[in-house]
Order: sequence, then C-alpha cells, then structure tokens
Amino acid sequence: MKVILTQTDTTVGFLSQDASKLQEIKSRNSSKPFIKVYKNFKSLLASGHRIPDRYKNTIRRSDKTTFIVKNRAFRVAETSLYSQILRNSTWHYSTSANESGKNFDREFCTKKADIIVENKDGLSQNNSSSLYIVNHKKRKKIR
Repeated sequence: MKVILTQTDTTVGFLSQDASKLQEIKSRNSSKPFIKVYKNFKSLLASGHRIPDRYKNTIRRSDKTTFIVKNRAFRVAETSLYSQILRNSTWHYSTSANESGKNFDREFCTKKADIIVENKDGLSQNNSSSLYIVNHKKRKKIR
C-alpha cells in the first residue's frame, strides 16, 4: 500500500494501510502503534472493535476525537475523505506528517509520500485530535 500525504480531519498527515512504511518514514519505534482512521462508524464495528454500549453514540458523533479502547486507538473521520483513493478503503493508519518529535516540513513530506492529495486550501498543520481512553465504566481525557 502506498503512503498518502493529505489534509486529514485534524492536521496534515500520512495515511497508509502499511504500518511498517509509516514507521520507516517517521523513524518511529515499532512498539508505538498508529491510530486507525475509519471512514464511518459502521466500518469501525465491522472491523471487530467492541465498543462499550454507553459510549457508542459519543464515538459515533465525535468530531476530531481519537479513542483508545482495549489498547487500540481509532478515530471515525467521515468528512476528511476528499479523494477517491481514500474513499475506496474502509480504514487507514494515520500519523502526523513530520519526523518523530518535529514540526511539519513540506519538503520532507513530499519526498516521503507516494501520493499527495491536496485541495484548494493546501496543507496546513493544525491542532491534533482530542484523545480519550474509554472502558466500560469511565472515559478519561489524555490530550
């Protein structure tokens, strides 16, 4: 799978279904997992994620929010799929478009990406998503 550079629902990022390619690009520790971004809530449930019943509506209606359930991080981002390339897949691994621990550098990103998807507004670094750990009893905000 190719690495795609695009403006995601939160910030400019790399998307791919191959986590090893993203780890190589970002020089990232292999023990640190990536966020999985699903195109809709139905595909999230079809992938085998078990969501606590009391948080299903919260997750379905959330905007720019990443959830961690049973050590698996995911986000549902219906509005960010501008390209047909992205619409054909039900999920992608997502990470910010920068070297690990550094800010967005367009030159670095264009060298590393196989496909660049850019709309009329261009690519811009924005705030990252909110991050919550969810279990059956409570929800805790991390970021």
